[in-house]
Amino acid sequence: MAVAARLTPEQRRGLGRLPWPLPSAADAVPLGMLSTPDRLLLLTVALAFEDDLYPVLAVDGRGVEEVRASGASPYLVIHAGRVRFADPRMETRVHATASAAEVAHTHARLAAVAVRRRDRVAAAWHRARGGAARDRLSAAALTAGARAAAAEGRTERVLLLAAEAAKHAAGDIGEEARVLAGCAALACGHAADAEEWLGSLVCGAAEHRRGRALGPFLVARTFRYGAVPAVDPQRLAPLRTADGDSWARSAALLAILCAERGDRRAGRRWLADVRDGASRVGGDGVLRDAVESLCGLLAGEVVTGDVPGAGGLLGAVSGALFAACGGDIDEGLRLLQTADLPGVGERDPMIPGFEHSPLGRAYRIVTEVLLLVWRGDIGRARLLLRRAAVELPVAIPFAGLGVVLARRLDLAVLGAFSPIARALTAVLPPAADMDVLVDRAVEAFLNGSFEAAAGAIGLWRDRGEPQARFAVPGVEEVVLVPEAGRASPAVRPPETEFADALRHAVAASGDGAWRTEQETLREAARRLRSPFARGRVETLLGVRSGLHGDPIEARSHLAQAEILFEAAGASAWGRAVRRRLQRLETDPHVTGGAHLPVCRSAWAQRLTSRELEVAMLAVEGTGNRAIAERLSVSIRTVEVHLGRVFAKLHVRNRVELTVLAHRTEQYL
Repeated sequence: MAVAARLTPEQRRGLGRLPWPLPSAADAVPLGMLSTPDRLLLLTVALAFEDDLYPVLAVDGRGVEEVRASGASPYLVIHAGRVRFADPRMETRVHATASAAEVAHTHARLAAVAVRRRDRVAAAWHRARGGAARDRLSAAALTAGARAAAAEGRTERVLLLAAEAAKHAAGDIGEEARVLAGCAALACGHAADAEEWLGSLVCGAAEHRRGRALGPFLVARTFRYGAVPAVDPQRLAPLRTADGDSWARSAALLAILCAERGDRRAGRRWLADVRDGASRVGGDGVLRDAVESLCGLLAGEVVTGDVPGAGGLLGAVSGALFAACGGDIDEGLRLLQTADLPGVGERDPMIPGFEHSPLGRAYRIVTEVLLLVWRGDIGRARLLLRRAAVELPVAIPFAGLGVVLARRLDLAVLGAFSPIARALTAVLPPAADMDVLVDRAVEAFLNGSFEAAAGAIGLWRDRGEPQARFAVPGVEEVVLVPEAGRASPAVRPPETEFADALRHAVAASGDGAWRTEQETLREAARRLRSPFARGRVETLLGVRSGLHGDPIEARSHLAQAEILFEAAGASAWGRAVRRRLQRLETDPHVTGGAHLPVCRSAWAQRLTSRELEVAMLAVEGTGNRAIAERLSVSIRTVEVHLGRVFAKLHVRNRVELTVLAHRTEQYL
């Protein structure tokens, strides 16, 4: 916490690169117990450009065995010609105890070793880091090294070198360094840094660098603030044909970002620029066709025929989504896993060189997690996302889909939000639209509060039932009266659509039709391959069976649901079903409508407020005359209300109404 307090808000949110070295904590362990040579050895390891052991030994003057016998040895791991700190926090402590003169002197000695080894980049790095003045010669070497690293797809190396070069250079080299640093920062998810480096180039740089900086600058602002800037692409596009290829790639990414956020009007403008750029540079249309198809999928359009192929990350992510939405989730997962193998796959037509960048890997991981959720592997999906969240910007892809998944997966497994999910929520930009009401409904439902869940879902329905772009687990179990024509997520596989329709059919089945529809619904549930999706349907079948007076069938369905949830890794859903089963073992012995809050919440979805009051009073045993006096209406009005209640709840008299009330309290 002491270190975090010294970071900027952008750095704490992951929008800015962490400083190197990190600010020291107040409780830093002193190194006075070490001898001066051992302390300087640790400083050399901390300042070294790479983890190569040779430069460290050359500066220190001792051999490997002597270093291993020294007082610094417990703090180091030396293996296979590499050296690193056993505890990464020691690097910060070493910096905190070193003087500026010691740091400068160590950098100078490391630079001399790099010169002898003819390592121009390492020599320039140490001269730039150790010098007090701007070093334009080192900046030129660092910029050249950053360009070479970009060609190799080493995004973090590009950012390291270009960011240092930008501090020392001016003119053309300075502009080139800022372009490289800004694009690399963007690929690492550091949108604030990218915006700062690229923003200075948008107005004052040479035209060809402006063309390279403008698109990434707009992407950086989108990531930082949550909305694609409202600009006219035609007025911004470079006029030179030589810049058309770079601009077309940026326009393609911005078109996808618009599609992720449901902004179809702006997306069409950016797609038009992609087409225009492809025609001006004489491309083969691979990028154009792939982006148009992906944007169509994100918009919910039905894509027929062969899906246009593309290499790299764009091809893997779009291919996986198309395969899953076509019914083959396993094929989608295979495409993602194959694309992540080093040296496998074609160069990406949209982000060449950045296929394996942190942002690119985050897109791949979030897509894989989504497909695992659709397949019903809840526990595995959560574990994968938690591991990735530690080192990748998983809150950025698909307009915050990673955050939505982190929250829903935590609820499915824990029944509450973990610190990681809360931290990811905190980094979302202001314009991000989080479905907090559905999250609250899921949390309340899984923790046994049907009335609180129904209340949250009621507020969500009052807002027009806003839907996420991708199908993620909600809590349709508390929606007892499904509405016809309800909007659905744009991107979902056929099985998710089938399971959703099946849950609605179970919820809408009345008492008269239940006896004939029950077996058909049970058989349809067996067709679901996802254990999580089937578990939710089995839960609803169990609840409905109980409400219709068949406790044996209810226990059977709920027992199956518990097994299925455990197989999916959805422990919180399993616990919720187990609580229902335990309630069935004991008669609640509830008397009086005033003590039936779950029943009141459930019936409120079917009855008007006046009908609900009449029904609850009737369940308490209050006669029609007494109800009329309490509500200040006529006896005839009470009889009319009761008749409507009986019809809506599929009961014939007060006795059946009272039985249904207690069953509802027991099963929901």
